[in-house]
Amino acid sequence: MSAFADSSALVKLYADEPDHKVVRDLDILVVSCLARVEVPAAFWRKHRLGQLSAADAGVLATAFEIDYFGVDGGLPRFAVVGLPAEILEHGAHLVAVHGLRGYDAVQLSSALAARAADPSCATVACFDDRLRNAAAAEGFTLVP
Repeated sequence: MSAFADSSALVKLYADEPDHKVVRDLDILVVSCLARVEVPAAFWRKHRLGQLSAADAGVLATAFEIDYFGVDGGLPRFAVVGLPAEILEHGAHLVAVHGLRGYDAVQLSSALAARAADPSCATVACFDDRLRNAAAAEGFTLVP
Protein backbone atom coordinates (compact mmCIF):
# COMPACT_ATOMS: atom_id res chain seq x y z
CA MET A 1 0.00 0.00 0.00
CA SER A 2 1.24 3.47 -0.86
CA ALA A 3 0.58 6.77 0.86
CA PHE A 4 0.68 10.29 -0.50
CA ALA A 5 2.91 12.55 1.61
CA ASP A 6 2.81 16.32 1.42
CA SER A 7 5.91 18.37 2.17
CA SER A 8 5.05 18.82 5.86
CA ALA A 9 5.19 15.04 6.22
CA LEU A 10 8.32 14.64 4.10
CA VAL A 11 10.28 17.03 6.31
CA LYS A 12 9.67 14.61 9.19
CA LEU A 13 11.53 11.88 7.30
CA TYR A 14 14.71 13.86 7.86
CA ALA A 15 14.18 16.27 10.77
CA ASP A 16 13.32 14.99 14.23
CA GLU A 17 9.99 16.75 14.63
CA PRO A 18 6.94 15.60 16.60
CA ASP A 19 5.25 12.61 14.92
CA HIS A 20 8.31 11.86 12.76
CA LYS A 21 8.10 8.15 13.61
CA VAL A 22 4.65 7.71 12.05
CA VAL A 23 5.96 9.11 8.75
CA ARG A 24 9.15 7.08 8.88
CA ASP A 25 7.08 3.92 9.28
CA LEU A 26 5.35 4.44 5.91
CA ASP A 27 6.59 2.22 3.10
CA ILE A 28 5.84 3.53 -0.37
CA LEU A 29 5.54 7.29 -0.63
CA VAL A 30 3.96 9.22 -3.47
CA VAL A 31 4.77 12.93 -3.57
CA SER A 32 4.02 15.99 -5.64
CA CYS A 33 6.91 17.45 -7.60
CA LEU A 34 6.30 20.59 -5.49
CA ALA A 35 8.21 18.75 -2.76
CA ARG A 36 11.41 19.24 -4.78
CA VAL A 37 11.31 22.91 -3.74
CA GLU A 38 9.20 22.89 -0.58
CA VAL A 39 11.21 20.33 1.42
CA PRO A 40 14.67 21.93 1.01
CA ALA A 41 13.00 25.33 1.64
CA ALA A 42 11.74 23.98 4.98
CA PHE A 43 15.25 22.85 5.97
CA TRP A 44 16.77 26.23 5.09
CA ARG A 45 13.97 28.01 6.93
CA LYS A 46 14.85 25.97 10.01
CA HIS A 47 18.43 27.19 9.57
CA ARG A 48 17.33 30.84 9.31
CA LEU A 49 15.27 30.38 12.49
CA GLY A 50 18.31 28.96 14.32
CA GLN A 51 16.85 25.45 14.59
CA LEU A 52 19.51 23.87 12.34
CA SER A 53 23.08 24.72 11.53
CA ALA A 54 23.88 25.46 7.90
CA ALA A 55 25.80 22.18 7.75
CA ASP A 56 22.83 20.21 9.10
CA ALA A 57 20.39 21.92 6.72
CA GLY A 58 22.71 21.03 3.85
CA VAL A 59 22.96 17.41 4.96
CA LEU A 60 19.18 17.08 5.22
CA ALA A 61 18.66 18.74 1.82
CA THR A 62 21.20 16.38 0.24
CA ALA A 63 19.58 13.33 1.86
CA PHE A 64 16.21 14.43 0.49
CA GLU A 65 17.66 14.95 -3.00
CA ILE A 66 19.19 11.48 -2.96
CA ASP A 67 15.81 10.03 -2.04
CA TYR A 68 14.03 12.19 -4.62
CA PHE A 69 16.33 11.43 -7.56
CA GLY A 70 18.07 8.19 -6.56
CA VAL A 71 21.84 7.90 -6.76
CA ASP A 72 24.36 5.80 -8.68
CA GLY A 73 21.71 3.96 -10.66
CA GLY A 74 19.57 3.37 -7.58
CA LEU A 75 15.86 4.00 -7.72
CA PRO A 76 14.35 7.08 -6.09
CA ARG A 77 12.56 6.55 -2.80
CA PHE A 78 9.46 8.42 -3.96
CA ALA A 79 6.98 8.08 -6.79
CA VAL A 80 6.62 11.65 -8.03
CA VAL A 81 3.43 13.15 -9.43
CA GLY A 82 4.17 15.82 -12.03
CA LEU A 83 2.13 18.93 -12.72
CA PRO A 84 0.23 18.52 -15.95
CA ALA A 85 -2.46 21.08 -16.69
CA GLU A 86 -5.18 18.75 -15.39
CA ILE A 87 -3.71 18.70 -11.89
CA LEU A 88 -3.40 22.48 -11.85
CA GLU A 89 -6.96 22.90 -13.14
CA HIS A 90 -8.30 20.52 -10.50
CA GLY A 91 -6.22 22.35 -7.87
CA ALA A 92 -7.86 25.62 -8.91
CA HIS A 93 -11.24 23.96 -8.33
CA LEU A 94 -10.17 22.58 -4.94
CA VAL A 95 -9.23 26.08 -3.74
CA ALA A 96 -12.87 27.07 -3.97
CA VAL A 97 -14.30 23.81 -2.65
CA HIS A 98 -12.07 23.45 0.42
CA GLY A 99 -10.71 26.97 1.02
CA LEU A 100 -7.11 25.79 0.52
CA ARG A 101 -4.01 27.85 -0.22
CA GLY A 102 -2.68 27.41 -3.74
CA TYR A 103 0.10 24.90 -3.14
CA ASP A 104 -2.03 22.90 -0.70
CA ALA A 105 -4.69 22.59 -3.40
CA VAL A 106 -2.05 21.34 -5.83
CA GLN A 107 -0.86 18.84 -3.21
CA LEU A 108 -4.43 17.54 -2.79
CA SER A 109 -4.98 17.45 -6.54
CA SER A 110 -1.75 15.43 -6.84
CA ALA A 111 -2.96 13.01 -4.16
CA LEU A 112 -6.25 12.59 -6.00
CA ALA A 113 -4.39 11.91 -9.26
CA ALA A 114 -2.21 9.34 -7.49
CA ARG A 115 -5.30 7.61 -6.08
CA ALA A 116 -6.95 7.62 -9.52
CA ALA A 117 -3.85 5.92 -10.96
CA ASP A 118 -3.48 3.51 -8.02
CA PRO A 119 -6.60 3.04 -5.87
CA SER A 120 -4.47 1.57 -3.06
CA CYS A 121 -2.98 5.06 -2.58
CA ALA A 122 -5.84 6.05 -0.29
CA THR A 123 -3.82 7.47 2.62
CA VAL A 124 -2.47 11.00 3.00
CA ALA A 125 0.31 11.92 5.42
CA CYS A 126 -0.02 15.59 6.20
CA PHE A 127 0.34 17.94 9.17
CA ASP A 128 -1.51 21.01 7.87
CA ASP A 129 -5.01 21.13 9.40
CA ARG A 130 -6.79 22.61 6.38
CA LEU A 131 -5.19 20.17 3.98
CA ARG A 132 -5.93 17.28 6.36
CA ASN A 133 -9.60 18.28 6.54
CA ALA A 134 -9.83 18.60 2.77
CA ALA A 135 -8.12 15.22 2.24
CA ALA A 136 -10.55 13.60 4.68
CA ALA A 137 -13.48 15.21 2.87
CA GLU A 138 -12.13 13.71 -0.36
CA GLY A 139 -12.22 10.26 1.25
CA PHE A 140 -8.58 9.76 2.20
CA THR A 141 -7.43 8.01 5.36
CA LEU A 142 -5.13 10.33 7.30
CA VAL A 143 -1.71 9.76 8.86
CA PRO A 144 -1.40 10.41 11.72
